[in-house]
Amino acid sequence: CFCMLCDHFGDIYFSKVTVLNYIGRIAFTIFAFQIAQGYIHTHDIKKYIKRLLIFALISQIPYMTFYYIVFHKILEVNVIFTLLFGILSILVYDKYDKIIGLIVTAFLATTAELLNFDYGAYGVLLVFMFYILKDKKALMILTYALMVILKYITMILKNGLPISYLISNKTYLCLVTSTFIAIIPILLYNGKKGKDIKYLVYFFYPIHLMLLEAIMAILGRI
Repeated sequence: CFCMLCDHFGDIYFSKVTVLNYIGRIAFTIFAFQIAQGYIHTHDIKKYIKRLLIFALISQIPYMTFYYIVFHKILEVNVIFTLLFGILSILVYDKYDKIIGLIVTAFLATTAELLNFDYGAYGVLLVFMFYILKDKKALMILTYALMVILKYITMILKNGLPISYLISNKTYLCLVTSTFIAIIPILLYNGKKGKDIKYLVYFFYPIHLMLLEAIMAILGRI
């Protein structure tokens, strides 16, 4: 949550990539991992999915408002929907035929990309990957590294820049490095449940967006 707050504060206040955004790159990977772990440990998957859906809907207007303030775009879908698609892909893969599960995962990832979900296909596939490779740490690290590199290569190409920017440009190099750093706390995870603050985390997402928007309004920057 702290990393996410840094990321969004950097977006809304500085309107450019800063060290706050480098810190923020850590957040989504941890959330994706937690969703995969949540699927493994939940006592009621239906309630888990319902809870994600409710908070995804609650967060949509604050997120769209935030995104419009920062990027002047409105047709974006918040990250909780991305996490929701990720857990749905795991559910189908785990409970039904594996081939069907892979097809559904590909469909959900493609849908997330086309409908401008935050983190798009990458986000859905990251959640799925953390579940599939939960018992294969070395392969998880390698796959994560490749996914991060492909994510930023795609971003570079979308911006009409050469792939060499991945290592020659300081901003992209720092983004790749800080994103990959997120794997460290995941590898240190001991498999035990911490304090039960799940609702604090759920409410934090829309509330911190609204607070940042309020600060910008007070400063007269909206």
